[in-house]
Amino acid sequence: MDTKVIKTDPQLGGADTVRRAVEVLTGGGLVAFPTDTVYGVAARVDDRAALRRLRNVKSRKVEQAFTVHIGSPSEAVRFAPGLEGLASRFVRKAWPGPLTLIVPVGDPASAEVMSDLDGSAAAAMYHGGTIGLRCPDDPFAGALLRAMEVPVVAASANQAGRPAPCTGDDVLNELDGQIDLLVDTGRTKYARPSTIVRVTGSSYELVREGVYDADLVRRLSMLRLLLVCTGNTCRSPMAGVLARDMLAQRLCCDISELPERGVEVRSAGTAGGWGGASPNAMTVMERRGLDLSGHESAALTPEMIQQADHVFAMTRSHRDTIINMVPSAEERVALLVDGQDIRDPIGGSVDDYEKCARMAEKGLQARLQEVIV
Repeated sequence: MDTKVIKTDPQLGGADTVRRAVEVLTGGGLVAFPTDTVYGVAARVDDRAALRRLRNVKSRKVEQAFTVHIGSPSEAVRFAPGLEGLASRFVRKAWPGPLTLIVPVGDPASAEVMSDLDGSAAAAMYHGGTIGLRCPDDPFAGALLRAMEVPVVAASANQAGRPAPCTGDDVLNELDGQIDLLVDTGRTKYARPSTIVRVTGSSYELVREGVYDADLVRRLSMLRLLLVCTGNTCRSPMAGVLARDMLAQRLCCDISELPERGVEVRSAGTAGGWGGASPNAMTVMERRGLDLSGHESAALTPEMIQQADHVFAMTRSHRDTIINMVPSAEERVALLVDGQDIRDPIGGSVDDYEKCARMAEKGLQARLQEVIV
C-alpha cells in the first residue's frame, strides 16, 4: 500500500485537504496529521478494523487505550461528564495547547459520546476508569477534528519506542506504506511531545514533562480568585483577606501557605492603583484577627481577569466594567452577594465598614461553596 502525501500550508491547511482527510478517516483509513507538538496517526473510534490497524502500527495491546483528540475545549465534557475543579482549570487555561489530560471517568456509559458507540469504541478510549484527552493548538488539526462526525483517537506517528516525528519526512521514514494518508505541513510548532498530566480530584500527577515543564503546570493548576471594587482600598481588600481566611480554614493551613496549596486570592479596583487599605477597613479586619496593613491598592487589568478562575464583583456596575474589559470572562464573573450590591463605605464610620464586611462574609460563605479547590 502506498501512503498518499498531501503537502499544505501550515497556517491554512486548506478546506480540500481537510475534506480529503475526513474522507479517508470516515472510510476506515489511517491518517497522519500535524499537531502543535508532534505528528499523530489517527483512526475513527467506531471502526474496529481501523482500530486494529492502528494497534498494529503502534504495537499496542487491545487493553491499552488511545488518546482522544478533540477540536475544541468544550468537547471535553462529552467524554468526561462532570469535569470540574482542577481538571476544568487545566482545560480552560491550557487548551488548545500542548497538554494531554488524563481524567477520571467512573462509568464510560454515562458519557454523552457513548450513546452512539459500542464496547470496542469504549475500550479504545477508556481504561482503568480514566480517559486521555488532547486538544491540539494547530490550525489543520483543529479543522480536521471539528469536521469529523465521530470521535478520533490518535497516537504519535512512529513505531513504538522510536522518537516522535516532528516533520512529514520523519513520518514517512517510520510509517510509509502502513498508513493511508499523510498531511504534511512541515515542522510542528513545538517539535516536542505534549506534557501529560493525570488529574484525580483536587490533585494532579505530572506523568511526563513535555512542552510545559513542572513549574508551568503548577501555575496552570492554581485556583485564582479575584475580588473587584472601585478603589481597592475598602470592599475588595476586606473581601480578599476574608476569602483567604475561609479557604485556609477549609484547607487546614495558614493563610501564608495558600499558594503552596494551589490557591491565590487577589483584589483590584476599577479605579484603583494608589495607597493602602483604609484605616477603618484595617480596624474591622483586626477585630477578626486579620491583617490588611501590607495591602497596596491595584488597578484592575484585563490580564488579571483572564488569569482568574472566578471573579467576584461588589456591584452590578463593577461586573459590567469587568465584562466590558474581557467579554469572554462573562461566565466567570458574578456579584459577591447574589442579587445585591455591596455599597462603598468610603468616608463612613467604622460601623459602616463593619456592615460592609458582614455582607462580604455572607457572600463569601455562599460563593466559596461553589469554588472547588
